[in-house]
Amino acid sequence: MNPLRPPLGHGVGLRAPHYARWLEAPPRVDFVEALSENFFAPGGRPMAVLERVRRDVPVALHGVSLSIGSTDPLSERYLDRLAALAARIEPAVVSDHLCWGSHGGRYVHDLWPMPFTEESLAHVVARVGRVQERLGRRILLENVSSYAEFTASTMPEWEFLAEVAARSGCGILLDVNNVFVSARNHGFDPHVFLAAMPPERVGQIHLAGFSDRGTHLLDTHDAPVASAVWDLYREAIARLGPVPTLVEWDDQIPTLDRLLEESARAAQAESEALAARPAAAARPGEVHAA
Repeated sequence: MNPLRPPLGHGVGLRAPHYARWLEAPPRVDFVEALSENFFAPGGRPMAVLERVRRDVPVALHGVSLSIGSTDPLSERYLDRLAALAARIEPAVVSDHLCWGSHGGRYVHDLWPMPFTEESLAHVVARVGRVQERLGRRILLENVSSYAEFTASTMPEWEFLAEVAARSGCGILLDVNNVFVSARNHGFDPHVFLAAMPPERVGQIHLAGFSDRGTHLLDTHDAPVASAVWDLYREAIARLGPVPTLVEWDDQIPTLDRLLEESARAAQAESEALAARPAAAARPGEVHAA
């Protein structure tokens, strides 16, 4: 089994409006993803819910505040709390974003894109190494949606992301919606991005909805997955094989049953893509779900 891609299947995010349902009548789902920072407090209702869910299904921890690309020193307090949470929950996956969101010790609570240069590549790789050593495990890094680019960049995002994974040993959380959003915003071909992803490094996929603001697309996580993103997801699965997939829906959150429907649609799309894939498409490092 590829340790970067445990056979988790299809999951949904653990969100506060659904806590009561998880406690009273837990639904059938392959895995659950929890936002790491929401569970740093050692007690309280959120932790009680997370521990109850963890007894039934695997949990993936997904962070938004690691700020792996920042020039600020890595926050030892943050890493201590993340390490404690991981030790308590024993997650199947720990992930965060390939971005920066802090400067001068201040967090902006946003996911800002990186300049794609050799200098920033070396910087991120070194920091990933320190994080993985501190946690005692390899992490996944997610491509973010972006609305601006650095003129200093010397390589495309997909090459930068693949190089970070290759040089640091980390995995990739491939957000297919973010690929589509950024491709529209910056005018690149999303199919080229997918083709550049090393199959052995892709450990998880995210899907979500976006908003069309006319001049740009905005990654809002407040709607169903768009048809064009479903098409890209099928393409990704056809190339990569079955990858644990999570549907994100973080604003205008629907009922848990509606969210589960969207996750079931992802499972169906995966089955269709795999069935249509020629046998020759299997690639080294591919992991098949149990």
